[in-house]
Amino acid sequence: GAMAVPGAAALPLLLLLLPAGCPVRAQNDTEPIVLEGKCLVVCDSSPSADGAITSSLGISVRSGSAKVAFSATRSTNHEPSEMSNRTMTIYFDQVLVNIGNHFDLTSSIFVAPRKGIYSFSFHVVKVYNRQTIQVSLMQNGYPVISAFAGDQDVTREAASNGVLLLMEREDKVHLKLERGNLMGGWKYSTFSGFLVFPL
Repeated sequence: GAMAVPGAAALPLLLLLLPAGCPVRAQNDTEPIVLEGKCLVVCDSSPSADGAITSSLGISVRSGSAKVAFSATRSTNHEPSEMSNRTMTIYFDQVLVNIGNHFDLTSSIFVAPRKGIYSFSFHVVKVYNRQTIQVSLMQNGYPVISAFAGDQDVTREAASNGVLLLMEREDKVHLKLERGNLMGGWKYSTFSGFLVFPL
């Protein structure tokens, strides 16, 4: 199995291969260890449409950075106090999935590792106080999609939405509370995203 260098999707992929039947080292004097059908190849290849890298030998290897997914939730009902006062960022305190480690829990910001189409969804539960909340999904500081929860007669209601986004490498996405407050009751809120395919 070849391993891609972490974060090096744009770099040539190294496949460590040796000629068939080449004894690497003797386990004992009579039995050499053989790596079958391998030889050293350095391919200057580009990612194909499905995120795989095809070498000059036609060997397709999934690029490590093509696998990007995160899902975060709240395990408690109380947000950091600085949220409503300063940043208006909706914070999550528990990661369920973070393949590639591109979602930073502390800032609750996802940073795209490469250009591609990404899918995002969120589900933010408001508390039983009679008020409207508005949640926006922010890409590089600009709202892309928003959702409301504001039924006066429902004690708990969720602002939910989902979207596909074209993102460049290093683009950032987070959730922002545009209006209302989440004080005391959003334990069931979630935020998820994944790379659909690279470009």
